[in-house]
Amino acid sequence: MTAKPTVTDVLIVGAGPTGLLLAGDLAAAGVSVTLLEKRAAESNLTRAFAVHARTLELLDARGLADELIATGRPLTSLRMFNRFGVDLAALPTRFPFVLITPQYNVERLLHERAEKAGATILRGAEVTGLRQDADGVTLETADGTTHRARYAVGTDGVRSAVRDLLGIPFPGESVVDSVVLADVRLEREPEDFITVGANDAGFAFLAPFGDGWYRVIAWDRHERVPEGTVPSLEQITAITKAALGEDYGLHDARWTSTFHSDERQVPNYRSGRVFLAGDAAHCHSPAGGQGMNTGLQDAANLSWKLAAAVRGRATDALLDTYQTERHPVGRTVLRTSGALIRLALAESAPTRALRGALTALGSHLDPVTERGARMISGIGIAYQAPKDAHPLVGKRVPDLRLTALEKPREGEPAAPERLYEALRAGKFVLVSNDVQTAAEPWADVLVTAAPADPHGKLRDTALLIRPDGYAAWAAVDPGHRDVQEALTTWLGTPTTA
Repeated sequence: MTAKPTVTDVLIVGAGPTGLLLAGDLAAAGVSVTLLEKRAAESNLTRAFAVHARTLELLDARGLADELIATGRPLTSLRMFNRFGVDLAALPTRFPFVLITPQYNVERLLHERAEKAGATILRGAEVTGLRQDADGVTLETADGTTHRARYAVGTDGVRSAVRDLLGIPFPGESVVDSVVLADVRLEREPEDFITVGANDAGFAFLAPFGDGWYRVIAWDRHERVPEGTVPSLEQITAITKAALGEDYGLHDARWTSTFHSDERQVPNYRSGRVFLAGDAAHCHSPAGGQGMNTGLQDAANLSWKLAAAVRGRATDALLDTYQTERHPVGRTVLRTSGALIRLALAESAPTRALRGALTALGSHLDPVTERGARMISGIGIAYQAPKDAHPLVGKRVPDLRLTALEKPREGEPAAPERLYEALRAGKFVLVSNDVQTAAEPWADVLVTAAPADPHGKLRDTALLIRPDGYAAWAAVDPGHRDVQEALTTWLGTPTTA
């Protein structure tokens, strides 16, 4: 039986973390959104375990960070090759760590938020057709149902149907094949919460689900397990022991599989009214745990731009900035994760010698590892700004302490005390000591606040912050006309007098 056709503002294909965050953002902004998911039921397959600092900041801006942190364990360092690691404890963020928690915990919170905000999630809806015209996009599912929207986003993973239907190439190469996966129990608990090792025999990784089960990812340098086969527990145990020197008594495997890791990126994240995000746009090695995080940050960048376009507050040029801002980030992640996996799995003598040198140098690499920590965590990511812009423009804005411009009236909620609390409204935030009156015509789409320290670094600066936490505009001692020009550029003509 064919389902009833749907008409909505935005269609999203793929109910993984990227699609769920995007759907929740759009629904919370009052945009009608329908999410189409091929799977009839939620998957318990987890490949991602790491939630980095920048992603936690974005989840904090949605009121989800603290609840997610309660499901996992924060680690203040990442160990790459035996003793060589990256210290995260000094990161300038409220979350100076990487949170280890299974991907399904992230999906659960984002799913609940999206449904609560009013997003429609349709399961068992496999997309088989795509057409677009000047006014919108039409998707067809396997049961013959058509779905119409003004825009569509493919967040449907490495084997993206949306990408294939658009005919967008996905150039790249396979980095490593015959990687084995398993969910197992252990007789002996490892000393480290996350156990990782690489040597001449291969590579192995152990991470806990938190309920007694562990995920093991392993690779044998000398004997490839044919892809598509089901590896035996004995094979996985042998590879793990060879790479780690200990197998921790692996037993009771409830699931085993193999996969290959690719490095690929589409040349364009946009095709007319259709966008690609997450693994549909880029995929890379799991080294550094950046995959899910990069996709979530794609969604946070795109969601407010789509919402503005649907409301008629954005030009097409704003939608194009999704490509110009996020494509370079995806390319950088491919390079960094690729370099890490090649060092970890090095087969050539020079590369293995380099890995040994890095391990031996350890703390002498502090300046390099500090920069690496900022990039892997995401807080070092910035977007290109116009040449004559204030130095803050395009930069991630930290969690500024704020103070209310005036006391809330009786019965009104308390004013946000932090920037990322203010961002929970899904609006731009203007932080300034003295130009808020110029912003009054935009009161319906803008949050205004003053820095908690009126004599601090922002004492003479007005700072306009995008919904994704990056600086859109800044100026020292601006006049009212300057402020209103900036607000008109970013928020459109005011709707209130």
